[in-house]
Order: sequence, then structure tokens, then C-alpha cells
Amino acid sequence: MRPTEEDRVAAAGSELIGGPIGRRALLGRSWWTPVRVIALVAIGVFALGLVQKAPCYNGAWFFGASSQYTHACYSDIPHLYQGRGFADGLVPYFDRLPGDMEYLEYPVLTGVFMEVAAWLTPGSGSIQDQEQWYWMVNAGMLMACAAVIAVCVTRTHARRPWDGLLLALAPAFALTATINWDLLAVALTAAAMLMWSRGRALAFGVLLGLATAAKLYPVLLLGPLLVLCWRAGRWRQYGMALAGAAVAWIVVNGPVMLFAFDGWSKFYTFSQERGVDFGSFWLILAQNSDDPIATETVNTLATLLMLLCCAGVAALTLTAPRRPRFAQLAFLIVAAFILTNKVYSPQYVLWLVPLAALARPKWRDFLIWQACEVAYFLGIWMYLAYTTSGDAHKGLPTDGYHWAIGAHLAGTLFLCVMVVRDILMPERDPVRRSGGDDPSGGVLDGAEDVFVLGPAARPARHAAHFEASQVDWGRTEAQGSSL
Repeated sequence: MRPTEEDRVAAAGSELIGGPIGRRALLGRSWWTPVRVIALVAIGVFALGLVQKAPCYNGAWFFGASSQYTHACYSDIPHLYQGRGFADGLVPYFDRLPGDMEYLEYPVLTGVFMEVAAWLTPGSGSIQDQEQWYWMVNAGMLMACAAVIAVCVTRTHARRPWDGLLLALAPAFALTATINWDLLAVALTAAAMLMWSRGRALAFGVLLGLATAAKLYPVLLLGPLLVLCWRAGRWRQYGMALAGAAVAWIVVNGPVMLFAFDGWSKFYTFSQERGVDFGSFWLILAQNSDDPIATETVNTLATLLMLLCCAGVAALTLTAPRRPRFAQLAFLIVAAFILTNKVYSPQYVLWLVPLAALARPKWRDFLIWQACEVAYFLGIWMYLAYTTSGDAHKGLPTDGYHWAIGAHLAGTLFLCVMVVRDILMPERDPVRRSGGDDPSGGVLDGAEDVFVLGPAARPARHAAHFEASQVDWGRTEAQGSSL
């Protein structure tokens, strides 16, 4: 599928490089395949994100409390090189750290990633030189993750490879890619989605288990997948995926859990004890209240809100007129977690970008959402500049930061609404409108329903018998005869 033929924004944007592709163009006869083009574009845009961090690399990380915020180039990576003991050769989870944070507060696989980067960082020179090297080594490793994500997203929908450009050109992706280590989990999740689309349930489970060992959010995908497999009766494949995820997670976490339980559990205890923080609507409530809600209460309320969202996604899945696509539900469930959580760090947008490109490949809606995320990216740094600049008050005051949070929430909710509309009206879904059913669904693609609730379970009855061909979403004649 050519985006310039079905998307007005893509067609208009293509004028920058010569306009929409012509009818007589020879496709598939060049080294420049969609996968290679999109991977190179993703690497190029990632490199622009590195350039954006140059003011911090050249001094703002090391001199001046607020300059890294006024230049919007903050990153956790150089600060945690010394702050989490890597500069001193301490072993994550096993060695206690000096200071308030007793152990590394990241999941095990992310800790391994950080430790490998520390091994590759030269130990000579000043601590500033080492931190610069540490950031560059991590940036190179994260760039490889970005390339993996681009390739996986491009290949997941085989007939729509150019949708991968949404990811490759996403400005928020480039701006936040090297703030933290989230791209490792995002890459493993994207690879898992690709495996599921190819019908390889066990490989999907293993990769998703590894992703969950790097960041907690990927485990959420098992929820909507359960309901989809329930509706389609694909219990065996779901069982293989669940078993693969559990075994992979235990293999990574088991040894650390067994020999360094206090260090291993720090991520989970820190997540529970952490108060209301940046980017969440909980922060707006707390900063506008004379009696802020206690952290324990926020944890309970946030969990209840997330469970309500899960119930809503399950109800939508079982009652929709056509079984939703896996990518749609994956986007909705991760977005629900982001919207209800007590903290939203700017790099969390990385979790959603690949899923959004697969769930709603529409340039207008994607760019509206990205504009809101860029506004939040600038808003949080300007707010931190304001709070760290003393009496000078350079930056964005609290009320202005609340508007930035509102932009992020509104943009994410907008994209969620568009995805839900596509589920309820499949004829509006760009993927299904082009003739597909669920390209990322693997064994779910074109499968018959075995359990449906609501009106979808009762086919419409007609007063008179009418013989005509019926539209069956995503099922070709060959598929229909084999089911």
C-alpha cells in the first residue's frame, strides 16, 4: 500500500521529495526496499536527536543547575554513571550504593544493559570525560535498538511497510530516545509483535518476557491478547505465549532474585513508594490541593482506574462488530496505563510510538498527537528550569506546566478515541479499509469468532431472503475455504 494514495497528509508531505509516486514507477526492483529506507531514516532522525543533546554534552550536564533544562537536553544517562556506582565498579543489585538510593532502581535486563555500557566506557580521564563516553556508548547501543524497532514495525504489516515512516519520523521519538534506557524494552516488544504477526507464539512470549525484564509495561500486552484469543478460541497459542514469557522472565530475574533479593526488589518497592510525580493528572490535583492525597491512596486509586480501563478494553473486544486488531488493543492498554499512572516521564512516549504506528496509521492523527507530546517535552524542561533558577524564575511556572500536562493527556486521549472509533466502525480503520483483517494478529488474522457478546453475537435478520456476496473482513476465498 502506498500512503500517498490513501492519506492526504502523506501526499502533501511527499511534495518535499518530488510528490506522490507515479503509476508507472517500478517498485521492488531496487536495493532501496521500504525496510532499508525506513531503517536509515530512523537512524538519521535518531542522529538529529543526538545533535539536539549537544549543548548538554558540551557542558550543561556538568555546569549550572538549570542550563540542561533551558536547552531541553537533559538525560539520566550521564548522571547515573556515577550516581549508581558504575564509575566505581559496583555490581548492580549486589553492591549497596552510597546515598539515598540503596540499590539500582531499574529492572534486571535494563541493569545488564547499563552495566555492559559501563564495561565499554574507558575508565581513564576525568569523571566528566567518563560520563561523556558513557552517554555516547549508550547512545550507540540505543541507536541499534531504534533500528530494530524501525525494522520490526515496518515488517509487522507486510502489505503496509511504509507505515513505519510514522515511527522513523516521529519527533518525540528522536527527542526522548536518549533520556533513559526505555528503547531496550521497546525494541524487544516490537520484535515480539513481529513474531506474533508471523504466527510464532512461543518466540513472541520469550521476547515479551525479556521485554518485561527490561521494563514492566510490556506485560500489559498479555491482557488484551488473552481476550482476543478467547474470542477466537486460540487457547493453545496463548498458552505457549504465556509460558514463553514466564520462563524468559524467570531465567533473567531468577538468579538476581535468589542471590540479591534486596537489590532485585528495589525497582518494585521504589515504584510503590514513589510519590506523585511529573506529567500525571495526579500532580495537577496535588499541586492545586491544600491537602494532597497520600501516596498509598494514589496507588490504590490509580490501580482501580487501570482495572476499569482493562475491563473497558475487554468489553470492547468481546462486543465489537469485528474482532479488534491486536495492535489497536496493545496501544489502548499501554495508553491507559500511561494516563492513569502517578508519573509520566517524557521518555514514556517511546512505549506508544511503535504501537500507534500500527494501531492508527493515519498521518494527521499521528502528527496531532506528536505535537502534543513535543509540547509536553518542552513544558517539563521549562518547568524544571523555572524551579531550579532561583529568584530569576526563568522558564515555565506551575500553571503553565499544568497546561503542558493537559496537552499530553488530551493528545493521548484523542488518539485513543480514534482507535476506539476504528474498532467500532471497522470500515474507518485504514488497515482494514485497504483489505486486511489483522496483519499483526498472527493466528488471529482472518480467524472465526467462537465467543462474542452483545449485538455482534446476533447477526442481523432480514425480512426477505436475499442472496448476494457478503463482505467478510480480511478473509480471502482461500482463507474462507480452509477455515
